[in-house]
Amino acid sequence: MIDRLSVLADRYEKLSELLCDPDVAGDPKRLREYSKEQSSLQEAYEAFTEYKNVSEQLDDAKAMLGEKLDDEMREMVKLEVDELSERKAELDERIRIVLLPKDPNDEKNVIVEIRGAAGGDEAALFASDLYRMYTRYADSQGWRTEIMDMNESDLGGFKEVVFMIIGKGAYSKLKFESGAHRVQRIPATESGGRIHTSTSTVAVMPEVEEVEIEIHDKDIRVDTFCSSGAGGQSVNTTKSAVRVTHVPTGIVATCQDGKSQNENKAKALQVLRSRIFEIHRQEEEAKYAGERKSKVGTGDRSERIRTYNYPQSRVTDHRIGLTLHRLDSIMNGDIEEIVQTLTLTEQAELLEQENNQ
Repeated sequence: MIDRLSVLADRYEKLSELLCDPDVAGDPKRLREYSKEQSSLQEAYEAFTEYKNVSEQLDDAKAMLGEKLDDEMREMVKLEVDELSERKAELDERIRIVLLPKDPNDEKNVIVEIRGAAGGDEAALFASDLYRMYTRYADSQGWRTEIMDMNESDLGGFKEVVFMIIGKGAYSKLKFESGAHRVQRIPATESGGRIHTSTSTVAVMPEVEEVEIEIHDKDIRVDTFCSSGAGGQSVNTTKSAVRVTHVPTGIVATCQDGKSQNENKAKALQVLRSRIFEIHRQEEEAKYAGERKSKVGTGDRSERIRTYNYPQSRVTDHRIGLTLHRLDSIMNGDIEEIVQTLTLTEQAELLEQENNQ
């Protein structure tokens, strides 16, 4: 395990040298590739550096116990040995996690799609609540958000909203949010005070670069139209909104939030690449579904993952059995506890697989 970490640490230091090389500094592509690789190795390098330091200090402290010491000094050294041994054990566990197989998409920005599903206007209103929850969480992480496309309902909700979250590690934290989110509450339009159950679906996809998914001009059809708001009322008179259809797959992406047709086309192509990539990813997941069934799910949009119960101020994630009684703060973006629990669950599953191999 330490040998593997040592190899990664050597590569990290080699990358530091390469990044100082004038030839690399003058080559944007190599500079970007090396910087990205070094960033992915930083956690492993820091863990290895601390492990070496703690191990050396522990060896020195144990050696001191073999020397002639007065009682007070011996007790101090024993205490130091205990503390360093405990820290070394903690680092052992951390290193095991650092060396787990990494999702290559973890550091990427994400494209999020939220759609009102069962429940009509109430589902659309809940979709807008989920949008606010994720954008506020993004703010708390220091990330930026950018709307790609939206289709508003008459009551101010979202029939569909597509937006990008831009920030390092966004996919690693939000990838488990894909699925059906269920809400139980009394709708504003309900005069009888009855609790209704509605659902909105969430799909989280990594942003995909052009080099990863190449889309040829001959394979797409581009249509332009006027941007519109709630109820279809035109909000501009120029055809700046863009709809891009990938003819081989039939996948469609639209964007009308940008100021120009070119800007909207570029954004629509971003969404299109991510949707095509996601289909490929799910096909690969399906091949191994029989071999590994993750507790945190497959990311399928139809899978019910969470219930938001307003009368009881309760949020339950059904995949991991986590229930929290602070719905208001969660809907205001405080979802870090849920994110961390899902991440730890995945890490535990991966560690179990490693141990069983």
